[in-house]
Amino acid sequence: MTGLPLHLRIIPLLSLLLAVSSCYPSKKLTVMATASLLEDVAAASYRQPELEMVRQAMPAYLVLMDGMIEGWPDNPQLLLAAAQANSAYASIFLEDSDKSTASSVMDKAKRYALKAFELKGFDQPLTSSFEEFEQRLLTVKRKTMPYLFWSAACWGSWIRLNLHSMEAQAQLPRVEMMMKRALTLDEGYYYGGPHLFMGIWFASRPKIAGGDLDKAQYHFQQAMALAQNKFLMTKVYYADLYARKQFDRDLFVAILQEVLQTPADIEPDLTLTNTVARRKAEEMLRTADDYF
Repeated sequence: MTGLPLHLRIIPLLSLLLAVSSCYPSKKLTVMATASLLEDVAAASYRQPELEMVRQAMPAYLVLMDGMIEGWPDNPQLLLAAAQANSAYASIFLEDSDKSTASSVMDKAKRYALKAFELKGFDQPLTSSFEEFEQRLLTVKRKTMPYLFWSAACWGSWIRLNLHSMEAQAQLPRVEMMMKRALTLDEGYYYGGPHLFMGIWFASRPKIAGGDLDKAQYHFQQAMALAQNKFLMTKVYYADLYARKQFDRDLFVAILQEVLQTPADIEPDLTLTNTVARRKAEEMLRTADDYF
């Protein structure tokens, strides 16, 4: 199926899922038979520069993953993959145009990620006391890093989409503790993802609530260095949340021009994300006079 466009690969997968389910008595066998094909689809989507094609394909892909989770609800790897997919769909295709739907999809990503994290041995992330929560984080090992990082990332993104909610804001300290633990375990994970998160964290909050642009700059620069400047979205956030708040137009323009001068496929697995970053950079440069 590697020669087919992404949106045409989903239909055979759905058909295969139905066919396999009629042959095997176990739902888990159905999931296992389909999982490797889903990995190919996911890899193909991340390498796609055609945003519209991926946008059309993603809803069917997410529904398929939901069905697989119903068949195997205690599979942490499957839950984590579904969390990543839902998070990507919400942030890339929904957040700028439909925040309500983006929030709903990100909430599902958060629930999947936290359930996977619980299955890996982290008890009651939502309901334990802060003291228990902090102590349990100290027991998290590097091998569990993907579950820690993506739980914090999805949770933090959901909170960011619901800052009007006091309930969501009350959960912020847990996310911060999780990402600080991720920094300790592996600061370079997912192209410097823990540093990027903390850069956004310090840059997007008012000073009275812990915001600090100097700390934000440090984390953004660390993230860019660890990713070898291949993860272009870091530069977009750096320009938007740091350079703009510092009223540094020269830095703002220089960083965004670097984004546009970098091929989206400089890292093949980041082609989709980098394509989005380049489009955002173009729009931000076009409207720079609105900022400065």
